[in-house]
Amino acid sequence: MMNQNVIVSDRKPILGSKTITISVSNSPLFSSPPTHFTFPRRKFLELLEAADKNSNKNNLGAGKIASWVDSMRDSSPTRLRSSSRDSVSDNNHKTSWIVRFPSALNMFDEIVNAAKGKKIVMFLDYDGTLSPIVEDPDKAYITHEMREVVKNVALNFPTAIVTGRSIDKVRSFVKLDEIYYAGSHGMDIEGPTNENTYGESDQGVLFQPASEFVPMIEKVVNILEEKTKWIPGAMVENNKFCLSVHFRRVDEKRWTALAEQVKSVLIDYPQLKLTQGRKVLEIRPTIKWDKGQALKFLLKSLGFEKSEDVVPVYIGDDRTDEDAFKVLRERGQGFGILVSKVPKETNASYSLQDPSQVNEFLKRLVEWKRKTVGEA
Repeated sequence: MMNQNVIVSDRKPILGSKTITISVSNSPLFSSPPTHFTFPRRKFLELLEAADKNSNKNNLGAGKIASWVDSMRDSSPTRLRSSSRDSVSDNNHKTSWIVRFPSALNMFDEIVNAAKGKKIVMFLDYDGTLSPIVEDPDKAYITHEMREVVKNVALNFPTAIVTGRSIDKVRSFVKLDEIYYAGSHGMDIEGPTNENTYGESDQGVLFQPASEFVPMIEKVVNILEEKTKWIPGAMVENNKFCLSVHFRRVDEKRWTALAEQVKSVLIDYPQLKLTQGRKVLEIRPTIKWDKGQALKFLLKSLGFEKSEDVVPVYIGDDRTDEDAFKVLRERGQGFGILVSKVPKETNASYSLQDPSQVNEFLKRLVEWKRKTVGEA
């Protein structure tokens, strides 16, 4: 089959034109004169939409599924190399990675020196950051010690938990009213709910950009629960504005089959997109909104959108947190801290290995704040 190249005509459109002209060349080098076709504008846009849907289906092919499964395997901290040669290579790679993304504990003085005279704003992921990754997502409890640390952080800095979980679920774990919650990957944002003497909250819902998708999410949750019930350990979690399909308790031999079931459902919903995390596939609306956009929104809500005297610090462990790390890189303000025991590409500036190190970092931050206030 001969390759064809399609070019939208470079002729300047006439205002209000009802047609669009494209050129098609059968030569990849455009050595032969192109053929011109004129379409009604509405028909052309319909063709583009259909092509986009077909592209979405192609992107959910077997190769993509294999990529998801391999990536989930590789992201597991317990996955070990078999040979000593691989072990030496891994050690060298990890050493190199630590040089690029040093421990936030080791570089603590550097971090707080950059924050002197400025306002720190804290953003924290939940799973894998404040709580350990566990087999049953419904039992990802935060420790009492970590809860007290987060509470102390919130008393000293504006603090938000930014998570893929629903706000109701993560609040039931954290049990703190002093912080901002951004659930469903930032598609559901609420402010601190400090109740007054009449039982009314000072702040409530701040932003819900995907509210129109709630009925669709509920429908897809029901379909997936039915389609995956034959796979032992499979769990579908409704996060209100998005949903998660957990692989944590599924035999690794069945991961591909579970991913196939997710793919078969998603093909019928082009308004939804799929992303992959640590032993989880997540389905979200295709709107341009993520944890990075939630970070921007919260900084704006706090009055720091254009401030040069703010230092946002975002701590997270998952691929979805990379959107927030990237925003901080682009702003040239603040720091992203990746929580990971294994080297991985990231837009963060520093690293911590696990929630226990996150706990230590947060405690030191509170101590530093109290000390600087006492010296003022």
